Amino acid sequence: MASWITICDTCKREDWAERGASESDGARLAALVEPLAKGAGIPTRRVSCLMGCTHGCNVAIQASGKLAYTLGRFEPVEEAAEAIVAYAALHAKTETGQVPFRQWPQGVKGHFVTRHPPLPET
Repeated sequence: MASWITICDTCKREDWAERGASESDGARLAALVEPLAKGAGIPTRRVSCLMGCTHGCNVAIQASGKLAYTLGRFEPVEEAAEAIVAYAALHAKTETGQVPFRQWPQGVKGHFVTRHPPLPET
């Protein structure tokens, strides 16, 4: 079953205004994640606001019938994008969505914000 990467494209890190950035940090991260995910066969989507503003940049890793995770506090850099896609690929290979800690890419450690159980089937 496919695991999706949902990327908040409106996330702005705390110093966004001071940097005078013309594009949100979330949009910059999405632009890095999308081609990597496409190459790995992982679907992505952008949403405007995951309501994790104090944790920006935020992404969610989700699949039907599996645990879902929100990850945040990413910099919009290639290394973060690579780690997010690598974790989503591991998530997709599991039956429950739970990836053993020892398998987590280093780049996602310390970035987990929430875990959500799958919705009931009935």
